[in-house]
Amino acid sequence: MSLTPQSYWAEYACTGGRVERGVVVDTAADGRIAAVRTGAAAPPVGAVTLRGLTLPGLANAHSHAFHRALRGTVQQGSGTFWTWREAMYRVAAALTPDTYFDLARAAYAEMALAGITCVGEFHYVHHRAGGAPYEEPNAMGEALIAAAAEAGIRITLLDTVYLSSGFGAAPEPHQLRFSDGDAEAWAERATALADRPHARIGAAVHSVRAVPAAQLATVVRWAEDRQAPLHVHLSEQPAENEACHAAHGVTPTRLLADHGVLGPRTSAVHATHLTDEDIALLGGSGTTICMCPTTERDLADGIGPAKRLQEAGSPLSLGSDSHAVIDLFEEARAMELDERLRTRTRGHWTAAQLLRAATADGHASLGWADAGRLEAGALADFTTIALDSARTAGPPARLGAETAVFAATGADVRHTVVGGRHVVRDGAHQLVHDVGAALAAAISAVPAAEGNPS
Repeated sequence: MSLTPQSYWAEYACTGGRVERGVVVDTAADGRIAAVRTGAAAPPVGAVTLRGLTLPGLANAHSHAFHRALRGTVQQGSGTFWTWREAMYRVAAALTPDTYFDLARAAYAEMALAGITCVGEFHYVHHRAGGAPYEEPNAMGEALIAAAAEAGIRITLLDTVYLSSGFGAAPEPHQLRFSDGDAEAWAERATALADRPHARIGAAVHSVRAVPAAQLATVVRWAEDRQAPLHVHLSEQPAENEACHAAHGVTPTRLLADHGVLGPRTSAVHATHLTDEDIALLGGSGTTICMCPTTERDLADGIGPAKRLQEAGSPLSLGSDSHAVIDLFEEARAMELDERLRTRTRGHWTAAQLLRAATADGHASLGWADAGRLEAGALADFTTIALDSARTAGPPARLGAETAVFAATGADVRHTVVGGRHVVRDGAHQLVHDVGAALAAAISAVPAAEGNPS
C-alpha cells in the first residue's frame, strides 16, 4: 500500500550522532525517508509538527506477547524463574487464535505508545492445547502478524522450535502445543509463513534444553536458506548450564557453536551465566546479545556480562521479554545501571551507544537493517518524546541523547511514525483508540491470567 508523501518538522531530532534543532524529515510514498533537512527554524507549509525530541523508532528485539497477561499477578509473593514458569504455562494453555490476536494487538499497541516501531516475537504457542494442529497450522502465528498490522507496528515473527522438556525428554503435557514433533516438521510448517510489507519471518531455537542437538542443523539450514534472523534463549538460568554439562559435557554456548548456530544473523537472548570461553565464542562469531534487564531482574535471573560481550565483538540489542515493563528507555538505562551495580563504577556506555542498542542494532537483529536511523533511504520509522514532562524538562542547551536514555520513560512518547504513517499522535494511538480498555478486555478473556485454572 502506498502512502501520501508527508513532511514532519521535528523541534529537535537525534540525527548524525547529535541533537539538531529544526529538522525536517520528508517521507515518501514507499514508506521510506526521502530526505532529512536541518536548520529549519519553523515548520514548512504542510508539515506535521513534532514538538519534543525525535529519535529513530525503537526495536523491541525480544517479546512473548502473551506474557503481558501476567503483569501484576506474578509479582505477588516469592519464588524463582521456575515457579513463575508454571503461571506462564497456565496462560499459554488458555490461548486461542482469537484471544491471542486480541491480547497481542493490545500489547503491540502499548508498544507503539512507548515508541516501539518493530517487535521481535519469539513465538512458540503453535498448536491446540494437547498438541493437535489447527486446521490452518499457522493460525497462531498469523494471529500475531495480523495483530501487529492492526497495532501499526512492524514484526519479525521468530517461529520457534520447541521439542523437548529437557535434553531429550518428551514434552510435558503443557508443552505439547509448543511442539511440532521434530525439526523437519517444524521447518515444513514454518515454510508456509511468508514475509509481507510489515512482517518478516525468522527462526528461533527455544533453548538447548528444548531442541535436541542433533536437530539444530535443520534449524540453522532453514534460516541460512532464507537469510533470516535466528534467535535463541541462552544460559538464562544456571540450571540450564548444569543440565547441558550433564547431557553433553559442554556449556550451552559451546554446544551451539559446535552445531553452527552462532554467527552474525544470530541473537542470543539473556546470555546471563557465561564462562570466559562462552564470551569469546559469542563475541568472536559476531552473535548479537539481546539483553532484557527488566525481565531479568523481575525473574531474579541475574546480571549478564553485557559489557564484556560487547568488548568481545557482540552487538547489543534490547527486549521487554515478559513485559513486566514495556519501556525501551528503561531497558537501555537498566543495562548501564545494572553494570554499575555489578562493578561499582559508572559510565560503561554513552547514552548514544545505549540508544543504538535500542534502535539500529535491535532492528538489525530482527532483519530490518534498513531501520533504526534518521537518514535518507531508511524506513520512515521514528518516535518523539516530550521535553516538558516532569521527567524531561530542562534547559535546551543541555539536550542530548541522555535526556531520552536517562530521564524519559515510555509515558513521555508523544508521536510514533511507522513507514511514514502517524500511528501515535499527541500521545493517543490512532488505530487502537483505548489501549488500556483493549488490554483489560483481552487479559480478562484469558481465564488463567486471573489466576484461575486453565
